[in-house]
Amino acid sequence: MTRVNILMYHRVGHFPGRVKAHGALYCHLPRFKAQMTMFKLLGYRVIGLDEAAAGLRGEAPLPARPLVLTFDDAYVDFLEHAAPVLKAHGYPATVYAVSGLVGATSSWDAGVGPEPAPLMNAAQLREVQDLGFTIGSHSKSHLRLAEQNEACIVEETGASKAALEDLLGRRVDHFCYPYGSHDLRAVEAAAAAGYVTGTTCERAAATPQDDLLTLPRKAVSRGDDVFGVAWKLLAKNTPKRPPIRR
Repeated sequence: MTRVNILMYHRVGHFPGRVKAHGALYCHLPRFKAQMTMFKLLGYRVIGLDEAAAGLRGEAPLPARPLVLTFDDAYVDFLEHAAPVLKAHGYPATVYAVSGLVGATSSWDAGVGPEPAPLMNAAQLREVQDLGFTIGSHSKSHLRLAEQNEACIVEETGASKAALEDLLGRRVDHFCYPYGSHDLRAVEAAAAAGYVTGTTCERAAATPQDDLLTLPRKAVSRGDDVFGVAWKLLAKNTPKRPPIRR
């Protein structure tokens, strides 16, 4: 069966031991570099979300072992640490930005998680785009969409797309549900807004049977060395629950 592994990263850099409680948000830079080298050694071909979507729709052939790299929240450290490594390998990637917090901090973490970290501003997002990476939407305010009313869901999906397209001067076709929180209303709002794909936190590989607006991903965290990431790529290929839309 055709499978596309989509990996989920957040921050990349150098982090102290005190962040262990929220390890899923961090990838230590030396480990990130080793992981990027490992993909080639294991025969994975890193492709963009556009190519993955076309392949999953059956519109174009997919390479052997296709792999997509995504980065949630658009932290400044993506530009500082991850982008140079990705460019050195020639890897595409998608970075999901929160349109209402461009140039601010990850304020949703305040009081409940790690210290809020700086997010890229408009100029930095344009720089990332100019480097060849794709900017996607991570909603307007980083809310758990499945817990919101319908009007809020429509605003979070549609307004974020419009704002980012205005900022970037380019279509924004890819959406990521904050916290992976989504239900039928959120998926239908993403469809109505005009997104091509939507990514979740369901741990599995994507297949042609998946709805493109509820694609699963596999998280890479601080504790994952190359062996841990390799295991995630080779395993965890079955979704934990049935799709929301048929």
